[in-house]
Amino acid sequence: MNDKVKGFVVGAVAAATYGMNPLFALPLYKEGLSADSVLFYRYSMAVAMLGVIMKFTKQSFALKRRELLPLVIGGLLFSGSSLFLFLSYRHMDAGIASTILFVYPVMVAVIMALFFHEKITPVTVFSIVLALSGIALLYKGGDGGPLSFAGITLVMLSALAYAIYIVGVKVSALRELPGAVLTFYALLFGLSIYVVRLKFGLELQWIPSWTALANILMIAFLPTVISLVCTALAIRYIGATPTAILGALEPVTAVFFGVMVFGEQLTFRLATGIVMIIVSVSLIITGKAAAGRLNDAWFRLVKHYSRK
Repeated sequence: MNDKVKGFVVGAVAAATYGMNPLFALPLYKEGLSADSVLFYRYSMAVAMLGVIMKFTKQSFALKRRELLPLVIGGLLFSGSSLFLFLSYRHMDAGIASTILFVYPVMVAVIMALFFHEKITPVTVFSIVLALSGIALLYKGGDGGPLSFAGITLVMLSALAYAIYIVGVKVSALRELPGAVLTFYALLFGLSIYVVRLKFGLELQWIPSWTALANILMIAFLPTVISLVCTALAIRYIGATPTAILGALEPVTAVFFGVMVFGEQLTFRLATGIVMIIVSVSLIITGKAAAGRLNDAWFRLVKHYSRK
C-alpha cells in the first residue's frame, strides 16, 4: 500500500477503536469507579503496554530537546480531552456525548484554515456537512428533553482539546516522531493530570472485580494504544483534516455496539445516518480526484455564464 492508502486505513482504525470508549467505561462506572480513577488506570496501563511493545520491537525511547515541550503540551491536551469526555458521561448518555464530540473535525479544518492557511476544498466542506447531517440522524436524545448544559460544555471542550492536539501533531516537530514513541510520551505526560487530581494516589479507587480489570485492560489497549498510534500515523500520511473527518466512524462504532451488544433497535433513521457518514468518509478517500472534478465543473459553469 502507498502512504495515502495506509493513512486512510489506520485513520479508520483509529476512529473505530476510539469509539469503543463507552463500551468499557460505562461498566466501570456501574461498579463505582470515578472518571479520574478510570482514566488513571487507562493511561497507566496503556503506558505500560506500549512500553513493553516498544522494548520488544527495539524502538528507541530517546527524544530530542525540541520535541519535549510539544510532547508535554500534546499529552496534556489529549488527557484533558479524555477527562472532559468521561466527565460528560455523568451528565448525558454516552452515545449522545460521542455524537456531539464529532464537531472536532470542523474545529480542525477551521484551525488549519485560519492559522496555517490550509485550503478547504468544496469536497471537504461537503463531506463535513454530510457527516454532520448523518451524526444528527444518529442523535437519539431529542425526545427525552433538553440536554444538560454542563454535559454539552464538557463535550465541546473535549472536542476543542482533541482538535488542537491533532493540529499540534501535524504542524510541530512531533510529526516526525514514530507513532509509538509519540503515543507513549503523550500518555505518560497526560497521566500527570490524574495523578494530581487523585491527590497523588490518595483518592485512587481500587479495581473492584476481575470484570473491571478486564474492562480496564481493554480500554487501555483498544481506544488508547491502538487508537492513538493509528491517529499519529494517519496524521503523518494524510494530514490533520482528513484524519479528523475519518473520525465520523466513531459514532458509527457506538451505534454498532449499541445494536449488537446492548440490543438497541436499528431504526431507519439510524441506518440512514450511518450510510451518510460512510459516504462522507468515501468522499474524503477519493477527495483529491473529486475536488479536481468539482473545481473543473465550477469553472466551466462560471465560464458558461460569463459568456452570456
